[in-house]
Amino acid sequence: MLTPVAMLPAAIPWLDTAGLAVFAASGALAAARRGQTIVTLAFFALATGVGGGTVRDLLIDAPVFWVRDPWPAVVCLAMAVLIWVTPHRWWRGAALDWLDAVGLAAYAVFGAAKALNLGVPPVPAALMGVVTACVGGIIRDILAGEPSILMRPELYVTAAALAATFYVTLAMLGVPAVLAAGIAAASGFALRAAAIRWHLALPAYGDRA
Repeated sequence: MLTPVAMLPAAIPWLDTAGLAVFAASGALAAARRGQTIVTLAFFALATGVGGGTVRDLLIDAPVFWVRDPWPAVVCLAMAVLIWVTPHRWWRGAALDWLDAVGLAAYAVFGAAKALNLGVPPVPAALMGVVTACVGGIIRDILAGEPSILMRPELYVTAAALAATFYVTLAMLGVPAVLAAGIAAASGFALRAAAIRWHLALPAYGDRA
């Protein structure tokens, strides 16, 4: 019998809220940079914020989280309003990349934790963390007409995979969930931050020639 998701350790769901908020903000920011309306900002925020979690829940046959709980949509819409009312100068430069990095790490850990908690085996659970972390950014880039985040040279999916795998491994070793989540999220964020700062990338196909 599957363990109900409500039995997740109480401190873990804050990663879901953190990932949701920053991904929603990154979606709204992508629309704002194109001079769009508040309605478009809200749509981008919602699609980006809940996209990865929606695909994850469908894959693991769980109730889609934001359909059953009104708060995720509220958080996404609130982030859209926040971006709308704040000065443009606050969001110049690499703000989108850094918001995305925070969301990536948080969502990778929460996605893996939720899948593991619902009885998904360790390897697929880690992959569900990657799906949770990456799909929202992919949707955002498609909506914005940008090259997918997956096609950029810096490490991205690798950082999500590191965070999700760390969490699953530590959880399987009996490390308390809160500690495992903190270590895993920090590791994923650190790798993505280093990739942004120093343009770290895996070798591309053809580099071997």
